[in-house]
Formats: sequence, structure tokens, C-alpha cells
Amino acid sequence: MKVKIVDTTLRDGEQRPGIALRASEKIDIAKMLSNLGIYQIEAGIPAMGGEEKKYMAKLMELGLKSRISAWNRMNIKDIKDSMDCMPHIIHISIPSSDIQIRKKLQKDRIWVEENMKRCIALAKDKGYEVTVGLEDASRAEPEFLAKIIGIASAMDVKRVRYADTVGILYRQDIYERIRKIKRQFKRIDLEIHTHNDLGMAVSNSIAAVKAGATYVDCTIGGIGERAGNCDYIKFITAAKAFCGLMNEIDLKKTLKVQNNILGMIRPAAS
Repeated sequence: MKVKIVDTTLRDGEQRPGIALRASEKIDIAKMLSNLGIYQIEAGIPAMGGEEKKYMAKLMELGLKSRISAWNRMNIKDIKDSMDCMPHIIHISIPSSDIQIRKKLQKDRIWVEENMKRCIALAKDKGYEVTVGLEDASRAEPEFLAKIIGIASAMDVKRVRYADTVGILYRQDIYERIRKIKRQFKRIDLEIHTHNDLGMAVSNSIAAVKAGATYVDCTIGGIGERAGNCDYIKFITAAKAFCGLMNEIDLKKTLKVQNNILGMIRPAAS
């Protein structure tokens, strides 16, 4: 089995309090990540506009080896902002738990389904590769998750991200959940996105891989909102030890790049 890394240092990682990166620094980091052989770089959120959008457009001009993706809410304007930057992949985050849908958004499941269809159709019609994220999947009802995945699959989406957005799962739980989805949707590639609130991000990512996930979201140094995300080097080390995977990766080279990137991170202006 081949596992591919989706690095989200420049999107989820930058949400860590105290981190503020200039556009030039983000481009330098993207170059370093690409040189490491990272399959995909989740480079940012074009809908933020301003410098974020300009930086992402400039990033696409570099012709990096890594595929570049843009993160989007389930929103037509977000999708159009991303298309202006011409990324390789448009990622659409779908609110999937009732806590998010009803409490946060004051919407219902039908609204989610219909808006998801519109957003996917827009990006697909323009020729983009689309990935779908199941936001807050760990608190969603399995039946509704299955319905969302089924809709995405029917619209020719090839990859779905399972997000433990609030970091509440443990390895046996996530193993069973991913294995069940993989058995039900054999043609869908699964991507795992974990948070480290309970210190389980690396362990949960390894469990997801053992259950059939073939894409793993990581950040350099495990940085990210709240307690952070799955640490890239720790995941690689664990994957080598427990799964016999990622053996082609040079950890000394990776550690040097990590130190360079973390050295660029500075406190946000007060």
C-alpha cells in the first residue's frame, strides 16, 4: 500500500495562535515541502482574499512538484475565489455533524446536501480535481456520513477526507470507523485528518492507515489550532516502525527541513 502525505502546515498549521507568516515565507516553505517529496500541499484559503489570494496565485506559477490544493467552505464564492488561483485541487469542507449543521450554521441536512452538490458541480464543470472533507466527522451520525460520501462518489469525487475536527477519537475507534467506510465505498480513497487534543493525532493516523486510509494530513512540527495536528516526522517514524511504510523518506533530511521551517515561524504582531 502506498501512503501519500497531504501537508497542511500552510493552512491548518498557521491557525496555531502566535503564528503569522508573510507571503514570501509561505512560498519558501512550500518550496521546501515540495523538495521533500510531499505529494500535496494544502496551501491556504483563497476566500480570505488580499495577500492570501495573491500568494496562492503566485505559488501556482512556480511549477512545484507537489500538487497544490485550496481549502474552501461549502460556499460558491469560496470556490470561485479558489478557481481564480488555479490550484490543482479544490477541497470542499462539508459540515457533517448535527452540532455544526444545526447549532453553528442554523441549517439542516437537506441544505448541506444541496449546497454540496452545487459546489462540487461548479468545480468539476471547470475541470478541477475535487476532494471532499467530512468536517467534524467524529461527531456525525454514520448514516449521514455515508449519504454524503455516496453523493460525492456519484459526482465522480475520488477522495474523501475524514476529519476528527475536535480531536476526540482514539485508535481502535477510528480504525473501526475507517474500515467500515472503506468496505462500503471501495472505490473511494480515504484521507485522514486528525487533531492532537488528547495526544492521539499520530496514533489515530496510523490506525486509519491500517484500516485502509491512503492519504494522511500532517503539519511540520505538529503545529495547528488548539493542541495541533498530526506531526509529520512522528508519523513517518511510526509508519516505518509499525506499518513498514515510508521507508524511502530520509529522516535526517526531513528533520533539517523541519528545523528550517520552524525557525521561520514568528509570533504574530500584537
